[in-house]
Amino acid sequence: MQAFKIDATSFVSDIVTHDYRSADVFRKYDIDFCYGGKWSLELACKAKGLDTEEILKELKRSMRHSVSSASLEFDEWNIDFLADYILNIHHRFLSKALPEANDYVKRFLEGHRKKYPEMAELETILQRMMKEIPPHMKKEEDVIFPYIKQINHAWRHRESYASLLIRTLRKPVEEVMQGEHETVGKQLHRIREITNHYTPPENACVTHKITYNKLQEMDNDLVQHIHLENNILFPKAIAMEKELLQSF
Repeated sequence: MQAFKIDATSFVSDIVTHDYRSADVFRKYDIDFCYGGKWSLELACKAKGLDTEEILKELKRSMRHSVSSASLEFDEWNIDFLADYILNIHHRFLSKALPEANDYVKRFLEGHRKKYPEMAELETILQRMMKEIPPHMKKEEDVIFPYIKQINHAWRHRESYASLLIRTLRKPVEEVMQGEHETVGKQLHRIREITNHYTPPENACVTHKITYNKLQEMDNDLVQHIHLENNILFPKAIAMEKELLQSF
């Protein structure tokens, strides 16, 4: 199969269909990719007074594939590095992806609420996530991750002050793992049910498809994000705590 090549003659709708991430660029410049998407990129740019070559470059940047993390040996990483990875990759991604997904759902419902009334629940779920997830991540960044790094340093260097340092991570971590993370898991499960696992109907418009793609992208990232914390980072830190308490 011949690879899809984007150039000035490509239709806007075809570009978005090929890679939904390009929709962010079109939205940025108010280029209609849904109902008016049968314009060529060149004509769409001329209509908006934009430089076609610059928009092409921006589109290509938006569609660059990131390196898959499926083969990374997270369990072998130093937990300081893992905490930084979670913060800089997953927290930063979610800080951008969650508002974007929420915005796409709101925009979609503006024109399709009557046709797809079941999707109104998505708006409620995402609003709750917008309210709960940012303070959850801030608590990890300001309190839990720095404490994990302190514990790791004490464990590696067998510091004599370790027993004084330990404030028992288990309780706040269990609150995160069993409470807040469990809530996010239930919310994702419900989103999957509403969207039929992100499968749009056959007659879905481009906006409908992109909305589902945005939600699925957020879902995939959150699943790995929570896995890294619940199954690797937090258990390792708790094990270090236990060992330090037994040593002194």
